[in-house]
Amino acid sequence: MSELLPEQAQERLISTCRTAVGDSLRSLTYFNRFDYIQVYLRSDLEQSADLNSFIGNEWHDFKMTQDAYRGSELGEYKYTIRVFENGYLVRITLEDIGVFVTTDGITMQDFNALSVAVREVLESWAIAE
Repeated sequence: MSELLPEQAQERLISTCRTAVGDSLRSLTYFNRFDYIQVYLRSDLEQSADLNSFIGNEWHDFKMTQDAYRGSELGEYKYTIRVFENGYLVRITLEDIGVFVTTDGITMQDFNALSVAVREVLESWAIAE
C-alpha cells in the first residue's frame, strides 16, 4: 500500500488505462513533484528503468513545454508522446500531478482516448483535494 496513491486509486488508474489501450499497456507510473509510484508493470517486462530519472526529466520537460507554448496558436497543452524503438511513453500531467504510461504500438485515436480518460481521473482527484 502506498501513501502517495491508495490501492483503490491505483486500481482505478490501471482500469482506466487498460480500458483505453488494452493489452498494449506496458507500464503506468503516477507522480507528483516530490514522489512517484509505479502502479503497473506488465508481467513480460523487467523492472530495469531508472524511474527517478524519468520522473525528473518528465516533470522538468512538462514545465518547460507549458511555459514555452503558453499563449501560442497551438492551443492548450494536452499530453506528450515519446516514440522509442520498443514502444511509446505518454505523459499526461496536470499542474501538480501526472502519469506516464508506456505502451506497445497503438493508434493516435487510442492515445487521445487514453489522455482524455486519465485526465478525467486526475482532475477528479485534484478537485477532491
